Amino acid sequence: MQALDLLLNRRSQPRLEEPAPQGELLENIMQAALRAPDHACLTPWKFIVCQGRGLVRLGEIFEEAAINADLDEKQITRAPQLPLRAPMVIIVIAKYTEHPKVPWVEQVASASCATQAMQMAALAQGFGGVWRTGSYAQNEDVKCAFYLEEKDEIVGFLYLGTPTNESMPAPKRNTSDYFEFWD
Repeated sequence: MQALDLLLNRRSQPRLEEPAPQGELLENIMQAALRAPDHACLTPWKFIVCQGRGLVRLGEIFEEAAINADLDEKQITRAPQLPLRAPMVIIVIAKYTEHPKVPWVEQVASASCATQAMQMAALAQGFGGVWRTGSYAQNEDVKCAFYLEEKDEIVGFLYLGTPTNESMPAPKRNTSDYFEFWD
């Protein structure tokens, strides 16, 4: 039942502080990612865990991308600060492998499932997280900084840490708005 409660009440928690998961707790999060659905065992993922100086390095990549994209001064100034909103950011990359039975979209979906699994594992262990994408996930300079191939994708930036406040209750949605039954 605890797993079901976790799934039914999952909420992003964007206000995060130290500590971030470490040791066995972080290992659990990483292992959860590796249990994502993976048709043909392609392991179409790559993860980069940024903390400490790694967050600064990620911010430098964002800043350079902002400059190269001719963003305004406010956005350029803000860019290096973005990764510092949490003590840990895990960059999730879908690494595409040509396969006759596993299309590109399925491999991206697998990396997305890995991201959800990591966030849920973090929440189950008392941490908070928010999965962000934004323009930097699609930016060619950022992709180049991580040596991505043409069909590789940055699925997102998973910010992890300790929540600074209680999350709001999850909104109740009417399932009939989204599901239809075929008998």
